[in-house]
Formats: sequence, C-alpha cells, structure tokens
Amino acid sequence: MDVQYICSNCGKVQPVTTHAPKCNCDGLWKLQFAPPAFDLQLVDQNQWNIFRYRAFMPLADDTWKSVTMGEGLTPIINFDEDLMLKMDYFMPTLSFKDRGAAVLAAHMGAIGVKSVVQDSSGNAGNSVAAYCGRIGMACDIFVPEGTSPGKIDMIRAHGAEVHIIPGSRDHCADVCRAEVTKPGRYYANHVYNPFFYEGTKTYIYEIYEQLGRIPQHIFVPLGNGTLFLGVILGLEHLLTSGAIKAMPKIIAIQSAHCAPFAAAKEKGLHEPAQVEIKPTLAEGIAIGKPMRGAEILEKIYQYDIDIVEIPEEMILPARAALAKKGIYCEHTTSGNYAAYLKYCQLHGKTPDSLVTMCGAGLKSDH
Repeated sequence: MDVQYICSNCGKVQPVTTHAPKCNCDGLWKLQFAPPAFDLQLVDQNQWNIFRYRAFMPLADDTWKSVTMGEGLTPIINFDEDLMLKMDYFMPTLSFKDRGAAVLAAHMGAIGVKSVVQDSSGNAGNSVAAYCGRIGMACDIFVPEGTSPGKIDMIRAHGAEVHIIPGSRDHCADVCRAEVTKPGRYYANHVYNPFFYEGTKTYIYEIYEQLGRIPQHIFVPLGNGTLFLGVILGLEHLLTSGAIKAMPKIIAIQSAHCAPFAAAKEKGLHEPAQVEIKPTLAEGIAIGKPMRGAEILEKIYQYDIDIVEIPEEMILPARAALAKKGIYCEHTTSGNYAAYLKYCQLHGKTPDSLVTMCGAGLKSDH
C-alpha cells in the first residue's frame, strides 16, 4: 500500500514511518493515500469494530488486532420525527475519540513507537491513554486546568501520567509541544496526526452502512476539527466512489463563547479569526487557535457549510431534555443538541437531521 505524508505547507513528502510530528517548515502532515472505491462488499462482516473498514485505511500490518477494543458500530436512534442521534459515546472510553485513537495506536505500534505525549481537554487524552495502555506504550497526557475530574481519573487509571496545566486549552498545547522536542517522545496528537482522521472517518462509513444512505443534514461539532475532518474525508470518499450523488448539508457547531470559524466565515477570512474566549460548558470545542484552521475553512467554503453557535444558556436545558428521554451526555455533547435547536429557530424545521452524541454524561459531572 503506497502511503506517505505530504506537508500541507511546502509539499515535502516523508515516509509515514517518521516520528517527526510535523514538517521542518512547521507545516502539518496530510496523508497521501488513495483508498479503493467504497464498496460494502469490502467491509469485513466478521469484525465488530471500526477495523471492519480496514480495506479503506492506510494500515501497514495487523497491529490493529491487538489494539481494538470493539470501538465503533454505535447505534443510530430516532429522537423525534426530524432528528436522529448517533450514539457515539457507546465506546470503550465513553467518547467518539476512540475511533481515531484506535487507528493512531495501530499505526504507532506498527512503526515502533515506545513513548507518547499528548495534550487534550480530556476525551482524546483518555482515549490515547487507554489504547497506549492496551499495547504497552508509555504515555504522558497534558490537560488544561478545569478539565473534568472524572476524565482525569480515567486517564490515570489507564496508567498514563497526567500533567494539569494552568491557563487555557491553547496554552496547554504549547506546553505539551515543548515536551515533544525531547528525544524518544512521539506526539500522539489528534490534531497533528492524520492517522487519527482515518479513524474518525469511519463515523460516515457506519452511517451509510446502517441507514443505506446519508441523512440530508449532518450536524458536526467543530473545535480542532477531529470529527469534522473525518466526516469530510468519509463523505468525499463516498462521493468519489459513486455511493452518494451529492454532499449532504453539513452544519458545523461552535460555542458562542469560542467561535473562530464562525467569525472567520462572516468576514470571508481564510484563517481562523482571533476571538475573545469566554468560559463555556462546551469545553470540548473551546479551541481558540485550531492548528488545521486553514484546511478546515477551505472545506467550509468548498461545501458551503453552515456554522451555528451554541448559546451558552441553552446547554443545560438541552442536557436536561436529552436526559429525560434516557440520553445522559456530557455538556459539550448536549451543546450539539442545543445547536440543532438553535439552527431550527433560525432556519425553520430541519428534517432528516443527524446529530452525534460524542461523550457520556458522567464525564462532565463536576
């Protein structure tokens, strides 16, 4: 399988066996990889995990067999006549990040990584810690102060070292990246490493396999773009394969207290706007300086993606409304439902919509 890294800035090509987190010019890696046309006949029906789609993944060997914990294949449920929920917190570490962490861990195992560092607001760190523990890799996770204690406890339980960093989520990332410069450390980051998106794109493959189609409206939370870029990758693959005839309407979700993409689109910018960041319950998407901002905005303009901002005052009522119907999710996830409700207020009835339930409720009870 011909798979290489290509720098998103200068175009330099590197083998994916490199342990360098990015190009020498500071550009982030993208994958130079052309999967075969999507065909349900190529899905391994004997695997009850995301690696049933490995025919469309750039995996070097069978390391995935010792990595998988049954992540993926999460149910889609009807919430009302217009809205479906993809229950993506039905995962080993109770968040959708397991999709990306499983594929990244399989890649790291294949190229001989022994020790990793990662920064996270909680869920991605938890996932990476779990999958590193699964295959015996040393792991240090850096989290910003204010991260839910439940998430921190879970990270530690998986055997990782947790470093709680004062200040913002963006400052936490800066501190962690300084650690990456030390010899022998691999940056297992869900923003930098494109193998993570090879995992999150399975979200789309599952929807297509489960429903036999793609819904008309797909709502996707947008902070660093972990799920957003995976959704785009998956949909583009279905489109070029002829499995779907057109892209659905994608609605990206940002917090009204931290919305650099919404501000950029409003001004026609091609880099995320500088915005004032206010405290928000939607901590999982409170990213003021997304590293793949230009790449994400390119897709926003290319596919005429709407952006809806979550009003802070709607998050807790949305969480209560979901819980009363049996769905107990974390605050960032309830923000996805709040954003759907806000979008309907602005644009009217929005039928055939799908919203992801990213993280379980116990993760943000603090």
